Amino acid sequence: MEPNEILKRNGIKITQGRVEILNILTNSENSLSAEKIYHIYRNNNININLSTVYRTLELFEEKGLTEKITLNDGVFSYKLKKETHRHHLQCDICHKEVEIPCPMLQIQEMVQNSTGFTLTDHDLVMKGVCKDCKKKL
Repeated sequence: MEPNEILKRNGIKITQGRVEILNILTNSENSLSAEKIYHIYRNNNININLSTVYRTLELFEEKGLTEKITLNDGVFSYKLKKETHRHHLQCDICHKEVEIPCPMLQIQEMVQNSTGFTLTDHDLVMKGVCKDCKKKL
C-alpha cells in the first residue's frame, strides 16, 4: 500500500515529511530512533527539524501505525506495526489458554540493535496456574 493511502486511511494529514518518515520505516528491517531517522534525512540532504520527526513518530504511534520500544539505553525506537505476534498462557490444571501480546518484542529489538543479528523467529513457553484454579488450591 502506498504511503499516501496509509496516511489517508489512518486520518493523518499528508505531508512530504510524514510520507518520507513512513518510507524510511517501511524500508528498515529494524526499529529506528528519531535521531537515526533525522540523520537519514540529513545524509540525503533533506532539510527537516528533529522536532518534526519526533512529533510525526508520536502521531504515528497514537494512530496505531508504529510501536514505540524502549531500548536498554532509555532511547525510544519506532517500528511499523505488522500483524501482532501473540503467545498463549496455559493453566497446568484446567488447561485453559489465555492469549497475550508478545512480551519479547522489546527484547528482540534490543538484541538486534546491540548485536546487528537479525532475528527470524523465537519461541516462548510460559506455564502456570490460572486464577480460578489458584482459588481452588
